Amino acid sequence: MRNDVRHLRERRGMTQSGLAEVVGVSRQTIIAIERGRFDASLPLAFRLAAALGTRVDELFHVDDSGAGPGVDVTLT
Repeated sequence: MRNDVRHLRERRGMTQSGLAEVVGVSRQTIIAIERGRFDASLPLAFRLAAALGTRVDELFHVDDSGAGPGVDVTLT
């Protein structure tokens, strides 16, 4: 799953540590999310979206390039 966490965080002038404190996770978690190494839980995704002044569906994007056979990622 792709995301715009880093872009929106930087646009709002927030540090990784600052965002982590606001949403209640470690700086390492924010780094992992920004690098695409960790997918946020739904509750965390909502906290991130609120902290960054956006909606979850505008912050996170389905990346179907890694979907294996038989996985339908079509959104209707």
